Amino acid sequence: MTKGTSNLLNVVFFASLMLLMSCNRDIIYSDSMVFPGEIWRLTDIPTFYVPVTDTIYNADVVFTIRTGSDYPFRNLYLFVSVSSPDGKTISDTLQYDVADEKGIWHGKGFGDIHELNLPYKSNVFFPLKGTYQFKIRHGMRTGDLKGVYDFGLRLEKSEGK
Repeated sequence: MTKGTSNLLNVVFFASLMLLMSCNRDIIYSDSMVFPGEIWRLTDIPTFYVPVTDTIYNADVVFTIRTGSDYPFRNLYLFVSVSSPDGKTISDTLQYDVADEKGIWHGKGFGDIHELNLPYKSNVFFPLKGTYQFKIRHGMRTGDLKGVYDFGLRLEKSEGK
């Protein structure tokens, strides 16, 4: 490999790296919990500890679920509990459609795996610095929810902030 080719490859590599990094600059937090055997058991409670050090921005809170063809329902019920650093807790019961009435999965997928972003709250202001705790349980009428690969939480800076 010549010196000119090597320099060109380095420039392309670093330009690509910067482009990838800039695409994710608005993500404040992202994590997920993988379920062994692709089964979300009632005892599996994804818990996310979100550190907030900047109380100036507003954020959009989004859940992400990846399911397979073994997932037996076209909807998903969630029980969400959010605790702030001062110990105050809010709870929500949510319902999302993961497939339409014909069984066509929402979201994107490849092969057996389908990924769906589930908007939770938009333009959320976190007034206190510290750690916010998000706990999510599935609220389906079965103890073991088959066909769930993982469940995640993502906070993104709200547009305009």
